[in-house]
Amino acid sequence: MVEDRTTDGKRIAQLLASELSGRDRGPLAAVSVVDADPDAEPAAGGTVAYGVAVDGARIGSVWLYPEAAECELDIAGADAVREAVRGADLTVVQPDPAAETEVTVRIESGAAVKRAVDALVAGIEATD
Repeated sequence: MVEDRTTDGKRIAQLLASELSGRDRGPLAAVSVVDADPDAEPAAGGTVAYGVAVDGARIGSVWLYPEAAECELDIAGADAVREAVRGADLTVVQPDPAAETEVTVRIESGAAVKRAVDALVAGIEATD
């Protein structure tokens, strides 16, 4: 039996956008996808696909890579995001350890998208 696994960065980012913009209750009700570039294509150095906003204020961007998507956030609850990231195909990329409010979550499969959303929710709830 062949296991079907989504590992294309663009498709992962599309799944993430659907999860972020598809809820009208709870902490995700305030989250929206902004400044989407429908022509964005994955690149080795990354390409910005869209922004993420909470209550209209942009808190981050989603980047496309050939094998993953990355959600780069600048959020007061960054520590909560870091602590909530767990499981296969989901990791924290921390480019600057001194940047207390910045965190990047790397999503390497479609199966990891819901856990990435849970981590973002943890960060949003920690800033309330």
